[in-house]
Amino acid sequence: MRQSSNSVNDQNRVPRPRHIREVPGYLKTLISVFFGRLFYIFRLVWETKPSLLFAMVFICVFNGVTPVVGSLISARILNTLSQVYAGADLAFRVIAVLLVAQFAYTFLTGAVSRLYNLFSGICGELVSNHVKQKIMDKAKQVDMVSFDSPDFYAKMENAGREASSRPIQILSSAFSVGSTLISMLSFIVILFRVNRWASPLIIAVSIPATIVNFVYRRKRVDYMFRRSRNRREMDYYFSSLTNKDLVKEMRMFGLGDAFTKKYQDAFGTYFQGLKSLQLQECLWNLGATVLTSSAYCLLYIFLARGVWAGQFAVGDFSLYTGAIMSIGGGVGTLITTTASIYEGTLFINNLISFMNEQPSIVPSVSPAAKVTRHAEHTIVFEHVYFRYPGCERDILQDVNLTIHPGQTVVIVGLNGAGKTTLVKLLTRLYDPTSGRILLDGRDIREYDVQELYALFGIIFQDFGKYAVSARENILFGDLRRDVNETAIREAAAESGADGFIQALPQGYDTPLMRYFDPAGAELSIGQWQKLSIARAFYADSDILILDEPTASLDPMAEQEIFQQFNTLRSGKTSVFISHRLSSATIADQILVMENGQIIESGTHEELMALGGRYCELFTVQAERYQVA
Repeated sequence: MRQSSNSVNDQNRVPRPRHIREVPGYLKTLISVFFGRLFYIFRLVWETKPSLLFAMVFICVFNGVTPVVGSLISARILNTLSQVYAGADLAFRVIAVLLVAQFAYTFLTGAVSRLYNLFSGICGELVSNHVKQKIMDKAKQVDMVSFDSPDFYAKMENAGREASSRPIQILSSAFSVGSTLISMLSFIVILFRVNRWASPLIIAVSIPATIVNFVYRRKRVDYMFRRSRNRREMDYYFSSLTNKDLVKEMRMFGLGDAFTKKYQDAFGTYFQGLKSLQLQECLWNLGATVLTSSAYCLLYIFLARGVWAGQFAVGDFSLYTGAIMSIGGGVGTLITTTASIYEGTLFINNLISFMNEQPSIVPSVSPAAKVTRHAEHTIVFEHVYFRYPGCERDILQDVNLTIHPGQTVVIVGLNGAGKTTLVKLLTRLYDPTSGRILLDGRDIREYDVQELYALFGIIFQDFGKYAVSARENILFGDLRRDVNETAIREAAAESGADGFIQALPQGYDTPLMRYFDPAGAELSIGQWQKLSIARAFYADSDILILDEPTASLDPMAEQEIFQQFNTLRSGKTSVFISHRLSSATIADQILVMENGQIIESGTHEELMALGGRYCELFTVQAERYQVA
């Protein structure tokens, strides 16, 4: 078979070593990613307020020019005074004008510096607010399943902690680099008049320090990411010891010393490696400092000899040595600031990665199907399986069931049976791994997600306790409807919450919890649960879902709530999850779950007659109540 010329050439070409081939591509990618991150930060500031960028550009140019102007004025003053000392006939007003110019320069730079500090603080707050708003908006969109991933949660946590302050710091550093470059180029031009090799020498001896800074910045960032578990452990043990909800157990069980030791162990592991990196960096920097100091010494001797030989004036010596220090300091500033920007942009990765998270809980068709409200609904599960990401076993396995309009379905089973997961799939907080769920004959993935959510009035087992007023805690049940004071009080009365709310210092306007208000009321867990039930009563929902709604209530309060539920669920489809099987007797259909499967279904009478798992659980609970 005939070979093409390209093929022959490819065979005869001597391949370069792999590391040589990869380095240019790696550097190109590195530079591209670096500037991509930097432009992302510029865009954040532009989105916040475009005028902020223009102001920072002005300050960048001003800060770049003023050091050169200041050095020229100082050199001129010294040269003029030395001429007078040597006997030159100069009017004093020449010196006075130069001193006034020096004062004006000092005043102007000081004023701009203070204005910049003010501007930087305001700018930082505005950008921080903008970034946090973006994070909150994104958090409303991402899937529930994302919150179950430790990697995603760490990403979101880092985005909130770092990205709110990092953008303005990085942007200020970037403009600082611009100012430094302007100053350095100006001083290089000045120094070139004396010796064309002086500036290249200063820059050359600064290269080792550049390498050290970049290498160890990257090593520290890599180390922090590798040791993120240690940092999370320290945060966890610290927050556990300072958490007001855990302080009782900490004191009673004497856990304080154990948690303190765990914190110290995690810190010791984390700090050991960090200290080693810092010591290595210090030693390398000492070597680089010896090199730069030697070069500066030689240049100073050269300039001093020039003054001694009458080649330079005294003021010029000040100007040139100042130029040497400014160029050297500028290189150092460029090194540290650029490395700081690079380190900061690595942390910005958390924000970029978080903002790029795409939700999958979206309508599967366009336009999305509309949910029919205030109508009868039929729900069908067809061969539904589900497993959480990263999990090796199915939480739900081949679930098939039909819930008819107006039915009350009670789901029972031991902890871990999959009851709450089934409800999360029904409400489309998660999507099945396989199989499908139908609402009124259509896959629920075809419906508009927000309209679908509005269909359900739900109380989760881990219900929310919100640090707002009692009224707002009930209003949160349905923010889509107009505020109805009568409906709020009726919902509270139906849940049994009205009595204790009326007894609060400010009634329905009383702030709950003491997060923000020292006069906030602290409720018992049972009172909080009644408030959560009031939210469900207030919601204008078609389908009522209750996940252990009475778990924290005493038997009398539980009986009262179930009587209210009988009124609330009238004409509605209702799904209950309960450990107390006495509540199951009201059900039109009881589903018994075990190991992610529905193993029995029927009415109370049918399942008792069957003598299976439900009968066993109900009998055990009934005997316990009789003994009590």
